[in-house]
Amino acid sequence: MFLPLFLFSQYIKAFYNQTMVARNGTGLDDKKLTLFYSLTVSVFAIGGMVGSLMVGILVTRFGRKGTLVRITCLVFIAGAFMGFSRTFGSPEMIIVGRFITGVHSGISLSVVPMYLGEIAPKNLRGFLGLVPSIFICLGVFIAQILGLHELLGKEEHWPLFLSLVVIPTMFQLMLLPWFPESPRYLLIEKRNVHATITALKWYRSKANIQAEIEEMQEEQRSMSSVQTVSVIGLLKDRSVRWQVITIVVVNIGMQLSGIDAIWFYTNAIFENAGIPVPQIQYTTVGTGAIEVIAGCVGCFIIERLGRRPLMIGGFTFMGICCAGITLSLMFQSHYISVACVVGIIAGFCIGPAGVPFLITAELFKQSHRPAAYTVAGCLNWLSNFTIGFVFPFLQMSAGAYCYLVFFGVCMAVAAYVFFIVPETKNKTFVEISQMFAARNGMLEEESSELGVANNLKLAKMNGYGAVDLEYGVIEKKK
Repeated sequence: MFLPLFLFSQYIKAFYNQTMVARNGTGLDDKKLTLFYSLTVSVFAIGGMVGSLMVGILVTRFGRKGTLVRITCLVFIAGAFMGFSRTFGSPEMIIVGRFITGVHSGISLSVVPMYLGEIAPKNLRGFLGLVPSIFICLGVFIAQILGLHELLGKEEHWPLFLSLVVIPTMFQLMLLPWFPESPRYLLIEKRNVHATITALKWYRSKANIQAEIEEMQEEQRSMSSVQTVSVIGLLKDRSVRWQVITIVVVNIGMQLSGIDAIWFYTNAIFENAGIPVPQIQYTTVGTGAIEVIAGCVGCFIIERLGRRPLMIGGFTFMGICCAGITLSLMFQSHYISVACVVGIIAGFCIGPAGVPFLITAELFKQSHRPAAYTVAGCLNWLSNFTIGFVFPFLQMSAGAYCYLVFFGVCMAVAAYVFFIVPETKNKTFVEISQMFAARNGMLEEESSELGVANNLKLAKMNGYGAVDLEYGVIEKKK
């Protein structure tokens, strides 16, 4: 869904101008054309904010997997709008398609990490939590390759390129319905014991699922209610105050780190460094390859190092590189600026690109998780839109010093994680909540909530256990 639109910016602007000439007899001046194209770019983030606000309602009603299956229709609608926009001579179709694509992305970027975080065993939760960021980087890299002039990078191919979003979605629609729903959603929210055991057996075919069900039940006992908390309820709940502050800081910091500004101005920086214009497209593909490699490195070391080192190290390295860009622009050392651009992209992809979505799942229990993703997603997209709108004016007013703003943001987020956020590696959701309990001033209340009776009890009768319901016993044999 994250196709790099800038690869075809000149062709899309030419299409807009030609369409207006055909409609009105006169084309658009540079100011109006820039405004029209900026709307095309920014409407994606607006759609993302709208989608993120829908997450809580959708995952509560349809489940995690159910939501992902249902929203695939948005991709086909968006692909049709963008793919046939030139045929119908309608720039508005591109804008509508971009908005719908943004809505889908806003939902997916919250639901996918939530789903993976809930189906993963605790020792692999970090690995699976960063997998989406790898595939995002891989998708952008593939799009950069397809956007080369030798492939689809010609003017006549841009509608086809924009409609390519339907291809990975077709594979998802063919495969995802065969996967079980999140066991935590089935047990804690739906109280469907049989479906929970079936799903866990599917995901853990050779593992003893008894301990994992008991851990889910412990989480259920620790909650005063299994009802999903609203966003307002989340913000008012002082038992999760510091968890909420944490997701606010890391999600805003992820976008205000300057990564979007770097991606948007990469071609200009490469051109200023003396790279010939025809060769810039290949240099851009090289940065895409670095993104994929850095994402893979983060994915494979997160369970060894933990979440904190990747966040602290990633933001710190990005901050240093942002300061490096300022110095390189001041002293006209363009090759250093290229190295700093590559460093910012690598530092972002190795940790800050994926860990915020992962820890949003880890910091909250089942009842608070959908609302937490709604808040995190909305702030993420709002920050994305803000930086895209404000950065050109910031660059005009501050010049080379504008990157020092990103330096300050990166260092502030790294410091916050270092002093406030505990390590969540290999911890259960209940253990993570208890780690924040003292800081939230809720230690005694947390302990008392753990004693709340639960309607579901697991009798240790065999490898998979026997589920002892309040109104009877149902055995599940190996």
